[in-house]
Amino acid sequence: MHEAIRSLLERHQCRTREEYLNALREILQQLALLGLWRAKFFEHAAFYGGTALRMLHGLDRYSEDLDFSLLRPMPGFSLEGYGAALRREISGFGFEPSFDRRVESRSGAIESAVLKVNAARELGRIEADESLSRGTHPGAQLRIKLEVDTDPPGGFSTQTRYVLQPIPFPVRVFSLPDLFAGKLHAVLCRRWANRVKGRDWYDMAWYAGHYPQVSLSHLEERMRRSGDWAQSAPLNLAELRRLLTSAVERLDIDAARKEALPFVRDRRAVEVWSPEFFATVIGRIDAARP
Repeated sequence: MHEAIRSLLERHQCRTREEYLNALREILQQLALLGLWRAKFFEHAAFYGGTALRMLHGLDRYSEDLDFSLLRPMPGFSLEGYGAALRREISGFGFEPSFDRRVESRSGAIESAVLKVNAARELGRIEADESLSRGTHPGAQLRIKLEVDTDPPGGFSTQTRYVLQPIPFPVRVFSLPDLFAGKLHAVLCRRWANRVKGRDWYDMAWYAGHYPQVSLSHLEERMRRSGDWAQSAPLNLAELRRLLTSAVERLDIDAARKEALPFVRDRRAVEVWSPEFFATVIGRIDAARP
């Protein structure tokens, strides 16, 4: 095993197959970010979403995908040109990745690609317990989806943060109030048919406890883009809290808890969920000062 990968893996203190897979996914995410940085991707785009929050601000749950936004609209943008850089970076640490650009039918403004590795082979490569590798189907793929918003809403700001392993490198990322705006847009407006994404609710509670200030202007811009805010008046804090309270009333809390559990190391963090809990969370949310 590459020594840098050994160091990254030791931080996770894995015990179960699921924990090893989550750790492996996160290591591959870090290597992907390193490859994108070397390819100068962050001159054109910024990192956002749950994985950005975990890697750069300490969110205490695992996250699956890598989400980015271009700094300004660029209709012809493609991830295809970054595939070779990603494969080269990840291969340099001993893994065998594939990279496939995807065409997304749901939105022409989203550029998408998938990084994949063979889960059983890579568990063996990182020297996970042999019984864990044997319990994984030989053809099972560990997938990391990359999505880039090529027609981003305006009104956001970015900052530079640093990933320190496997080597220190800078990443452009949305500011925390704008990251929170993106998360609240997901809570209020994400369409998942009959499925609830409990991770969004987990993240909202985490923000409220750590960085409770949200950019109302950026959230409003996102909601106008998605057709969820058509009023002429600007979004204010009282209306946001009303919308969130209404969302809690519709929320299947048991289903949300079940969806979030595989990504949370301490299940007590979601066992406390209730309408009263989320009312407290909503009460902590504040508007970021201009």
